[in-house]
Amino acid sequence: MRSGPASQRAATSEPGRSARGADAYERAPRRSGPTRERASVAPRVDRGDGPPARRDGGGRRPFPRRDRTPQDPSFRSRNTSPAALDRLLDSQSWASLRPALEGPGVEVEPAIETLRRYARLLIEWNRSHSNLISHNDEARIVERHLIESVGPASLLKQSACRRWIDFGSGAGLPAIPLIIAGVAGAWTLVESRRTKTLFIRKALQELSLESIEVVNDRLENVVLEPSRQGAFDGFVSRATLKLTPTLTLAAKVIATGGQAFLWKGSGFEAELAEKSGWRSDWELVNTAPVGSGPNVVVVMKRR
Repeated sequence: MRSGPASQRAATSEPGRSARGADAYERAPRRSGPTRERASVAPRVDRGDGPPARRDGGGRRPFPRRDRTPQDPSFRSRNTSPAALDRLLDSQSWASLRPALEGPGVEVEPAIETLRRYARLLIEWNRSHSNLISHNDEARIVERHLIESVGPASLLKQSACRRWIDFGSGAGLPAIPLIIAGVAGAWTLVESRRTKTLFIRKALQELSLESIEVVNDRLENVVLEPSRQGAFDGFVSRATLKLTPTLTLAAKVIATGGQAFLWKGSGFEAELAEKSGWRSDWELVNTAPVGSGPNVVVVMKRR
């Protein structure tokens, strides 16, 4: 061991303590004689602001106080009272849904009321059970999720599709809003996460929506089932895989002449420009903007 003041300080400190100064931590040597007795620690006075001190070790520090408000940045309010949910929903622009809902097959005001009930169920589940959407999206659920979902409803209605499959349905987006918006037909919603399929089933029951199948599985498995291959003529997918792998899977379950409606972000042009992957099975019909951001719906036709 080095001699000098730093070494002397390390030798006289308690084992396991860090030496101060430029020298790195060193353990005190074993002593052959009696060890120095630890100074006694005064018992902690319990002020009612945390758990009592541990008494089994004498000199151990008490447990640190746990603050009543968690410091984890992921912590969020879980207020699911009817009043809190009403305030959150009242603050959003439900009238902005009207243009997308106007047209044949739906009454606008009842549809908006049903979409509001769906949003209420979604936020309540998001706060009390498991994540369905980002917590930040709760205050903009109309703008971020409902308008984007029902925006292309007229395109889907104009198609001849009647047997729909929603890939990666999540909380039922976009399928449930589209069904409420009057996109008719038999729907199959595929979602791999069980907690989300539980919510979808509850929402369908609460909203009395029928002719809808919920499949708790990965699409990669669903497309291999003989009964599913070529069984659909309409395919929807919102913010899941990139265009080429999505269309590769969709080609297995969509019949010739069927269509795919893919919600894509700002990078859709680069995906469309890919020279391989999807062109052998699909042809581009058009793209249509949705919402107020850069998102679009890409419409494809099965060859």
